[in-house]
Amino acid sequence: MIAPNAQERLTQIVEPLLFWYQKNKRSLPWRDQPTPYRVWVSEIMLQQTRVEAVKPYFERFLSQLPSIQALASCPEDRLLKLWEGLGYYSRARNLQKAARLLVEQYGGQLPADYRQLTALPGIGDYTAGAIASIAFGIAVPAVDGNVLRVISRILCCGDDIGLPQTKQSFRQLLLPVVPQHSAGDFNQALMELGATVCLPSSARCLLCPLAALCRAHQEGCTQQYPVKAPKKARQIQQRTLFAILCR
Repeated sequence: MIAPNAQERLTQIVEPLLFWYQKNKRSLPWRDQPTPYRVWVSEIMLQQTRVEAVKPYFERFLSQLPSIQALASCPEDRLLKLWEGLGYYSRARNLQKAARLLVEQYGGQLPADYRQLTALPGIGDYTAGAIASIAFGIAVPAVDGNVLRVISRILCCGDDIGLPQTKQSFRQLLLPVVPQHSAGDFNQALMELGATVCLPSSARCLLCPLAALCRAHQEGCTQQYPVKAPKKARQIQQRTLFAILCR
């Protein structure tokens, strides 16, 4: 259940979070030049893949396919070879499908519009929010697993983060909080905090710039959040088979 004063509490995190981010953000290749194409490729590669594993693949991919046009016209066997080692090849295929649509409908450019981004193959709410805010400066949230964890702890929210409606309610809460002047930095700061400080199994609260605003830290219950219902165990059905022997 989200407390009535949740939005007020979240508004207070903006300034200390941005200050911390400027001092502590990691140097990552897609952050150095956050063009729409580079941000898009990095976000797709980072789905279910660790940052350190993505770095060399990202550099190689961009050196071979430096533009949306190059991606759109790349033979599939070459594309999949460049993706080899990252797994989940459907991500690469959706990248190319989207690139071809962009060439056909948008002049080979990613649209600076959240809704239009979500209409592209392989781009959901989170990825669209990341591209829109980081590459275009549009004030929309980008809610991934790290953000769900951080916000759950700040608010002591017991809603199951595995449910789509929880992600949507967090997104609605953050929508008026994302600062117009630094939307990309704010979203990246929340993700960075979750990836490096507000860790799943061992939150480093002494290093957290939001400790004074975090209800879970104040109440000593950090490890109780976020709440995620366990996956249902697969049911094993026992069956008896009868064999008929014919002579």
